[in-house]
Amino acid sequence: MESPCTSVCSIDIATGFCRGCGRTGDEIASWTLYSDRERRHIMTGLHTRLNALDPGLRLETRNDRRDRRTGERARR
Repeated sequence: MESPCTSVCSIDIATGFCRGCGRTGDEIASWTLYSDRERRHIMTGLHTRLNALDPGLRLETRNDRRDRRTGERARR
């Protein structure tokens, strides 16, 4: 099962979005109950949600640190 989880679970009070993956608390709690189609639909909007977070409040993930070290994100 595909999941956007980044192991950084912290809900932003202002938006209700997780600072790591962008899902709401309800979406996180119900993730395994959703169909593949429902999960894909939610995942298509996560980038926009994460961009809506105050950059100072967004938490760095392991993947962010890895990408920064390797320069991978710049190549994407």
